[in-house]
Amino acid sequence: MLASITRRLERARTVLSRATLVPLLVRGGIAVSLMLAVLVSWPASVVTSELVVPLLAVAAYPAIAPRGRGVTAAILLVVAGWVVDTTWEDARIALWRVLALATLLYLGHTLAALAAVLPYDAVVSVDVVATWLGRAGAVVLISAVLTVVALGLADELSGSAFVIATLVGLAGAVGATMLLTRLLHRTGN
Repeated sequence: MLASITRRLERARTVLSRATLVPLLVRGGIAVSLMLAVLVSWPASVVTSELVVPLLAVAAYPAIAPRGRGVTAAILLVVAGWVVDTTWEDARIALWRVLALATLLYLGHTLAALAAVLPYDAVVSVDVVATWLGRAGAVVLISAVLTVVALGLADELSGSAFVIATLVGLAGAVGATMLLTRLLHRTGN
């Protein structure tokens, strides 16, 4: 067991000595975005206590291992914080928090996807990451605008029509997911 720990420490030392700047910055972006998402989602009573330390550790883990299930765990942790804050703590849902969480989670997820295929010792042009972040910024901006428009329409279309529209949209999303799954299994990808 001691030999295993020694091997892992030696591997970590090798990784740090060979790492280049751009992959490290991408991994730093993962940690920062997911840690900020944790701070925005959890109640203030948790964020200002010592309980925030393990939450931030879980949020930072995907920066170390972006290929694993750590990204999913960190995102579920943020969602759990949001649910705790809005249901148990009965916090008011503010538009800035919704948009901030959506932005931070999307950035953390898309940077983790980039880091998963980007070796830590790769020599990468900054233009690659800038283009990647530009596309992510466009997605976030379009999503934010559509969210504000949808919320504006929700006030005008309240009642049973809104519930029916929500259920139809949910059914459409489930149907599209099932169709894509079936097509992927059919082609053998």
